[in-house]
Amino acid sequence: MSKPPFFHWDGETLVVNILGKPSAKQDAIGKPKGHQLKVSVTAAPVAGKATDHMVRFLADEFGVAAADIEVVFGRMNVNKQLRIKAPKKLPAVFGQQEMF
Repeated sequence: MSKPPFFHWDGETLVVNILGKPSAKQDAIGKPKGHQLKVSVTAAPVAGKATDHMVRFLADEFGVAAADIEVVFGRMNVNKQLRIKAPKKLPAVFGQQEMF
């Protein structure tokens, strides 16, 4: 039995479930943990600043503008879901997935 995926495609939009880790030593995309992808950021979890920092970090990783990433839920929580419009590239953890 395979683990539930931490992402799926909705047309050309990539929907990703995130387990955030604020106040980390460096910004990094970690490994999948259950149905979430671990993402560490250096920003402290104050008033959504860590989430904002994560969106900017991930925008670069996916080759999109920060405005192309929508935080569906979890702006003030470690459990979040992001919708990334038409990513230009995928980090290695996504494997050899079709772009859409």
